[in-house]
Amino acid sequence: MAAQSKGKYYITTPIYYPSDNLHIGHTYCTVMADAMARFKRALGYDVRFLTGTDEHGQKIQTIAQKAGVSPQEYVDKVVDGIVELWDRMEISYDDFIRTTQPRHVKRVQEIFKKMYENGDIYKGEYEGLYCTPCESFWTESQLVDGKCPDCGRPVEKAKEEAYFFQISKYSDRLLKLFKEQPDFLQPESRRNEMIAFVEQGLEDLCISRSSFDWGIPVPIDEKHVIYVWLDALTNYITALGYPDEPDLYEKYWPADVHLVGKEIVRFHTIIWPAMLMSINEPLPRQVLGHGWLLIDGGKMSKSKGNVVDPVKLIDRYGIDALKYFLLREYTFGQDGVFTNEVMLKRMNSDLANDLGNLVSRTASMIEKYCGGYVPDKGAEEGPDGDLMATLTGAASKVEDHMEQFKFNMALEEIWVGIRRANKYIDETEPWILAKDGSCKERLDGVMHNLAEAIRIISILIHPFMHSTSAEIRKQMGLWFAEPQWEDATVFHMMNGEQVKKGDAIFPRLDIEKELEELSKLNGKQDEPADGGKALELKEEIVYEDFDKLDLRVGTILSCDKHPKADKLLVFQVKMGTETRQIVSGVAQYYEPEDTVGMKVVVVANLKPRKLRGVESKGMILFADNVVDGNERVEFVTTVADDGNAVT
Repeated sequence: MAAQSKGKYYITTPIYYPSDNLHIGHTYCTVMADAMARFKRALGYDVRFLTGTDEHGQKIQTIAQKAGVSPQEYVDKVVDGIVELWDRMEISYDDFIRTTQPRHVKRVQEIFKKMYENGDIYKGEYEGLYCTPCESFWTESQLVDGKCPDCGRPVEKAKEEAYFFQISKYSDRLLKLFKEQPDFLQPESRRNEMIAFVEQGLEDLCISRSSFDWGIPVPIDEKHVIYVWLDALTNYITALGYPDEPDLYEKYWPADVHLVGKEIVRFHTIIWPAMLMSINEPLPRQVLGHGWLLIDGGKMSKSKGNVVDPVKLIDRYGIDALKYFLLREYTFGQDGVFTNEVMLKRMNSDLANDLGNLVSRTASMIEKYCGGYVPDKGAEEGPDGDLMATLTGAASKVEDHMEQFKFNMALEEIWVGIRRANKYIDETEPWILAKDGSCKERLDGVMHNLAEAIRIISILIHPFMHSTSAEIRKQMGLWFAEPQWEDATVFHMMNGEQVKKGDAIFPRLDIEKELEELSKLNGKQDEPADGGKALELKEEIVYEDFDKLDLRVGTILSCDKHPKADKLLVFQVKMGTETRQIVSGVAQYYEPEDTVGMKVVVVANLKPRKLRGVESKGMILFADNVVDGNERVEFVTTVADDGNAVT
């Protein structure tokens, strides 16, 4: 029986720009949205999940001309590949919007007319610095080292007749939105950036172009095409039928979450809300800006060519292994470094050793000791109670983390249960019980408890790894029933199910061999994981030296650049009830906003001192690392609560 509906939930990804095939960074965003959509469905929500493609603009027209095809022919081919990728990854979207679809084109024109009729659009002339890849105009003061502040590429002067949106008139309402509704934009570091951006003054926005024609014609002046951001952002409501077919719109709008990369937060939290204000429609409830996956020392980029092809990874390791890695390895809102070695080690430790091993051992023992059928429950004894409490208590903890988009922590809660079940096998030693006929009742109870633990785990992992969940349930004799989330809170539901051990769900990988194979697939030989350098260690210390340190867990509340030193960052770190200021020389490795919320290890009893005039009370621990040949320092992080001692 399906769970009773808890209401609607509308989640969107950005619509991707089909200038080339997508890479694993795009996959990361879509996998997060898919996991959340599946999770909300499991809880009983009426979910609407939208993704799609943003197909207009000068960049597409230029690429198509170079390829000798029309813009439509070019995007059709790339979009076919995107749809195929999402199908391959079993992404459960409900609608795929293309900005070249007639339904979108006519609705964008209606939205333009509404904004014009409300007095928010006027005709003028635009002269500015234009970044073609980003399709964005910039002022001189907004450039970084004379280049586009978003992508770092050159800009060029452009001048043309254009229509403008009076976004400046909405500055006060936007500031009020950010300050009175702090959850509208998360993480907090992104919200602070947007407040600063609005406070420096908004210039009216160019929303049409006349120097190229690959776009939606302006309905009041067909010499112009609608500028890409007005065209693209409106997809979230045109896909729901706004304004001419409002049934879905009235049911699902406002969106519960727009999930976007941090580089397009500004468009989604300043331009998009102002447009909705102009046409007097409700704003989305929340915009979440996730971090980037970094490789070769920088952001993955199709134009840079430093991308990872998800299809190759799926072919080799399977869909669920890739999904699990992306959701488990990275913290939402923060940048993460992608390396093949990190991915493979995570697959081995969590999927092969922990989950795969648990299912394989349990299925084998039920076949061997119980004739292949799950026994009824036995009397509770020994570690049984702790196993049951750990597994039945996991669902609520997963729910709490998912509400905050903490996918990695939600999965960690599930893996606490998986590790507890593996430990239970070692504690109860079924192979010993099987040797003594008088222990048959206890042996059956242990086998029942392990089967129950795996049943609950199969439910908990379903939103994240539904194919693996289905395979586990098939092996455990549960193939006839769809997993129900509420059943994860109940123990003792199995009795008599026929267990049939299958192939290993996640075979153990030979890391060195796989690294070589992946290097061949990528057309290059990777550098050794350690950069090929021998470790250069400082003078040895004795235990008594180390014992003098008082190490505490702290949470970074804020981070700013040092006013007088480019290499220093100034952190405010909360440890228990105390907040301390700590200065660290890591500015070349981290952007301040990307560190907020991290749980770090602090040397709490270090004597305070001043660094370039700023007092530092403690030391945050970092470790030297080499990633793909690039030296960097990494935070020593933890999941413990702040204030706890580290022993």
